[in-house]
Amino acid sequence: MSIRADVVDTGHPYRRAGRIIIHAPAQDLFDLVADPRRHTEFDGSGTVRGHLSGPDRLSPGATFGMDMRIGFPYRITNTVEEFDEPTVIAWRHLGRHRWRYEFRALDDSTTEVTETFDGSTALLPPALHLIKAYDNNQKAILVTLVRLKHLAEGTSD
Repeated sequence: MSIRADVVDTGHPYRRAGRIIIHAPAQDLFDLVADPRRHTEFDGSGTVRGHLSGPDRLSPGATFGMDMRIGFPYRITNTVEEFDEPTVIAWRHLGRHRWRYEFRALDDSTTEVTETFDGSTALLPPALHLIKAYDNNQKAILVTLVRLKHLAEGTSD
């Protein structure tokens, strides 16, 4: 049986989201995402290459740098904009678009996780269509959520 995440209709032209159920406590999942050193383990875009700088655990207003690659290598610095442990964490980079994770505990050991790419906060939201950011991030979100599930549940792809 193939595990997959579901596309979430955000009702907004500049937001893309996905959702998955993970058999792990919300706090454990929040802790995983709040550790920028672990992002390469569940990144579904294939662009995150490594943790460059910043804290071992994210917090409100924290900045962290990542080695990235989209065609060519580069570095990006992100700033945590939302941090409501263990339910929400979100960050943005220089372009101002955001990645947001929501963790909704269904019970003590099961969590609904929603990841959203929000281009509405970008400097020029329509321009992200030119680089296919909305389509690419929608695909990446679904892969990321499945990888996060495998990582948290200790299963393999």
